[in-house]
Amino acid sequence: MPGNLSVSELEVAIAAGEIDTVVVAFADAQGRLVGKRVSARLFQEEVLPHGAEACNYLLSVDVDMNTVDGYTMSSWENGYGDMMLVSDPSTLRRIPWLPGSALVIADLAWESGERVAQSPRAILQHQRDRLAERDLVAYSGTELEFLVFDDTYRDAWAKGYRDLTPSTDYNVDYDLLASGRLEPLLRDIRLSMDAAGMYCEGVKGECNLGQQEIAFRYAEVLETADQHTIYKSGAKAIAENHGKSLSFMAKFNEREGNSCHIHLSVRSKDGEPVMAGDGAYGFSPFMEHWIAGILTTLREFTLLYAPTINSYKRYAKGSFAPTGVAWGLDNRTCALRVIGRGQSLRPENRVPGGDVNPYLATAAIIAGGLYGVENELPMPEPLAGNAYSSDVEHLPTTLREAARLFGESSIARAAFGDEMVEHYLNQARIEVEAYDAAVTDWERIRGFERL
Repeated sequence: MPGNLSVSELEVAIAAGEIDTVVVAFADAQGRLVGKRVSARLFQEEVLPHGAEACNYLLSVDVDMNTVDGYTMSSWENGYGDMMLVSDPSTLRRIPWLPGSALVIADLAWESGERVAQSPRAILQHQRDRLAERDLVAYSGTELEFLVFDDTYRDAWAKGYRDLTPSTDYNVDYDLLASGRLEPLLRDIRLSMDAAGMYCEGVKGECNLGQQEIAFRYAEVLETADQHTIYKSGAKAIAENHGKSLSFMAKFNEREGNSCHIHLSVRSKDGEPVMAGDGAYGFSPFMEHWIAGILTTLREFTLLYAPTINSYKRYAKGSFAPTGVAWGLDNRTCALRVIGRGQSLRPENRVPGGDVNPYLATAAIIAGGLYGVENELPMPEPLAGNAYSSDVEHLPTTLREAARLFGESSIARAAFGDEMVEHYLNQARIEVEAYDAAVTDWERIRGFERL
């Protein structure tokens, strides 16, 4: 795609004075793009061939970048040492929203060269390796929703995120009129992402005030997760340039939340579909076991789909966010909605919200699917009708419950390893403790005068 760069193309652009800075970045445990900016010359001479260093606390801080206890990979006791940023040259690209800049995604490694097991990208790579052992390749697309406000990020911060002005005044689902007011911003995002080597398919309005969704062409799962993370960071920067702000919170208010449905299909290494077959609904045995495995692990893996306190506010009856552990044929009330046919046949996982870490959620889908395939789990019948009012099992309703299920899961420990499980359990513990200690506006409104 135009915008992607080979190493030789980067060298030409540097020599021509088009690029003077390279952003060396990776997704942290929260799924945020972090890293450092280096001079283009230093990138050529040192960073690309030898790597760069970054403090290992970047995978073990809270959302406010506070150092917190309970992590084995980094602590005051071990001195908060470095880990290596190893550039993946296949991810080099221009980033038009930062003039004169290119970006590369880095893998995280210890001095020994061993992968940092807690790194989200490494976690997804491990699940890709498991598929590769079966000569299989997974492809995915993420549908990431966001809210647009007419306030800048700094203005929103100064207001305590209260009394913000949404960019539309009413439900704009599939709307072309009111959403058109946002077209200068939305067009800039779309064209900028295309110029950064992505394939933007289009944009549509959603139900909440100012809510939009920009979709991108599916790709191999690691590429999709990389692009998701770059897009999310870049869209915020572009919104800032337009005097606006975007929020990807799972649930900003009591209206519709921001979802991030993940579509994932599996093919052979030769590109042949393996989910379609001659069975019921046009499924192969692989597809049947895959669906069964995702459903079986859905509650235990919810922590990887819904990583914050706020994530669980989204799971409300009749909200188009799922609550029941069920699958259906083109049924948007179910956690898994199966759509497409032949090569496009795939489950859409509707559990993740806009706050999801795409590497972890995609890894969870693959791990769950493989659990079903390896154990030849039988697929339950599809749910017809309204999953919200059915008697199926339900997703965890709190982060605390999801963390307990994840920690007790032998399937999770077998699929991801104890290091990874304990790391993200501690992240959940920190989030829960911070929330439990907070005094909220809701409490003040109820209790300041009337209690």
